[in-house]
Amino acid sequence: MLFDDTYQTISSSSQGIYKEKGSKFIALAFPVSSEEDIKMQLAALRKEYHDARHHCYAYCLGYDKSAWRVNDDGEPSGTAGKPIFGQIQSMNLTNILIVVIRYFGGIKLGIPGLINAYRTAAREALGQTSIVARTVEEIYEVCFEYPLMNDVMKILKEEQADILRQEFENTCKIRFSIRRSSGMKITSRLQKIQGTTTIFLT
Repeated sequence: MLFDDTYQTISSSSQGIYKEKGSKFIALAFPVSSEEDIKMQLAALRKEYHDARHHCYAYCLGYDKSAWRVNDDGEPSGTAGKPIFGQIQSMNLTNILIVVIRYFGGIKLGIPGLINAYRTAAREALGQTSIVARTVEEIYEVCFEYPLMNDVMKILKEEQADILRQEFENTCKIRFSIRRSSGMKITSRLQKIQGTTTIFLT
């Protein structure tokens, strides 16, 4: 079975600025890995930019982009979060949060003006960082008796597994991560060694 086990995200946080009719739009992009990350970033930005009129944002999480949200934070519906999210989608990104902070300049921009401002600010932020490809990793734990150590380690090395934790007692345990597309192959090889048990964790 073939499936895509890579996704694109940003390498580092970045900032972009857009100004229109006195209003200032500060766009901040962050690589994130969980909703907890996002909550912390949003709370920190609200504290830092406490005097701003709006903190609009969009995010996307998961290699399959299954978790996402847009927020207009008081701007007319569809004029802020959606255009920001549109930039995330257009670059095929995930595990990313973009917040656009607006300082109101006293002149209303209208619906098209707002959409353009939030979209452009988000694009400016993305232009200040680089896009990187990441692989989807799966985590397993293999349990075995000590005499089987060499056989198990040989397979882990050949399949380029990343060892996360090792316990060498009467029963040995090794926790490892492996690229998703190699998961079935390595577990199949390990199961051929009599006396081993391999458990999928995440």
